[in-house]
Amino acid sequence: MPYTDPPNTDLSEQDKRHHIHPFTDPKYFDERDVLVINRADGCFVWDNEGNKILDGMAGLWCVNVGYGRQELVDAAANQMQALAYYNTFFQSATPPQIQLSAKLAEITPKGLDHFFFANSGSEANDTIIRLVRHYWSILGQPEKRYFIGREKGYHGSTLGAVSLGGMTAMHAFDHHILPEFEHIQEPHWYAHGGELSEDEFGQAAAQKLEQKILEIGPEKVAAFIGEPIQGAGGVIDPPMSYWGEIQKICRKYDVLLVADEVICGFGRTGEWFGSNFYGIEPDVMTLAKGLSSGYLPISAVAFSDKIDGVLREGGPVVHGYTYSGHPVSCAVALANIELIEREGLIEKVRSETAPYFRKCLNELADRHSMIGEVRGGGLFAGLELGRNRATSEPFLKDEQAAVICRDHCLQAGLIMRAVGDAMILCPPLSITREEIDILIDRADTGLRQTAQHFGL
Repeated sequence: MPYTDPPNTDLSEQDKRHHIHPFTDPKYFDERDVLVINRADGCFVWDNEGNKILDGMAGLWCVNVGYGRQELVDAAANQMQALAYYNTFFQSATPPQIQLSAKLAEITPKGLDHFFFANSGSEANDTIIRLVRHYWSILGQPEKRYFIGREKGYHGSTLGAVSLGGMTAMHAFDHHILPEFEHIQEPHWYAHGGELSEDEFGQAAAQKLEQKILEIGPEKVAAFIGEPIQGAGGVIDPPMSYWGEIQKICRKYDVLLVADEVICGFGRTGEWFGSNFYGIEPDVMTLAKGLSSGYLPISAVAFSDKIDGVLREGGPVVHGYTYSGHPVSCAVALANIELIEREGLIEKVRSETAPYFRKCLNELADRHSMIGEVRGGGLFAGLELGRNRATSEPFLKDEQAAVICRDHCLQAGLIMRAVGDAMILCPPLSITREEIDILIDRADTGLRQTAQHFGL
């Protein structure tokens, strides 16, 4: 029987009765219907009322190759027919998991040749906490347990991942975080730079890591974790002087460097990974989202040869998930990487769409005095909103300017995300110049309507 869309009101009411939404105030739906998305193609999604909407967030930072890719559908179907599931516990493996591991060793930075599979970035980062502490224990340094992250850093929403991250609202939700987790200021020059140049601020921001290590005691610090460009915290791209200094400090104090590539990975910056873009040489790397372009849940942790060599001497790895290395997810991830390579998507982002995207965003900012800063890198960006760029006058928190702008953009046919007072964009890597023009035009409409709302 062919599929037909049920009335949107029926689905919306069922959703309100039975579904608890993540990162949503349940009262939001007291006066609103749920946005029900029922199909998608390329960079566009359709809701149950037939509205065609440009997805400026690539799902949730993840649909890198765009929607409706038959190659990925076929990869899933073929693998399900051959082997729908088998586990990787107790010396077992499946061909897609083995092949994906080998492929990841090819494309990740040099020396990251060993992979532990999970199902989300949160699970991958929890895995890092456990295995990094295990690593130091094998080396006879069990006291090295502290992880240092950054304010506004996002590393997932399990208890361990929340503690790694620096999102204050998430900390407050459970009233505290786990012990042995610390945070330093995020490297946001626009917010914290003062009279310093970008390069000066980048080095000063990195030196806060050294100060924190010395405060805790180097003998107690296991690792520093950071996103090359912070995503959910507002798309905060650090000055180019930042990561080199961070790396020096980690090496100086024998602290492992963890690059959380959940958002930056698989082409978002115009390189395979944000680590390539900034010249980072991580000991550990978190992979998810773009690994399968969101078509199926999968994540991985990449470990260096040095860490793997130690783990091999430490007895059983008493950690894992039922769906670690799920054969269907691995098959889709492998097909996704092959598609990225075959279509030259990373080269296209680097040389064509990202430069055009950023040019258009800067022109958009020139037309709207509400935009105080355009930040980000590659094909994702943050637009910081304020009452007046010339005077740097901010909106009041309870005015919810970005939320109002988000809703106006949606009415104009564009999905953007509101983070604090910033509007966030992260379109599929497959977006064309013509589709970027559509995105900018709809963002322009949303911004104009927001300005009118505030009488600007």
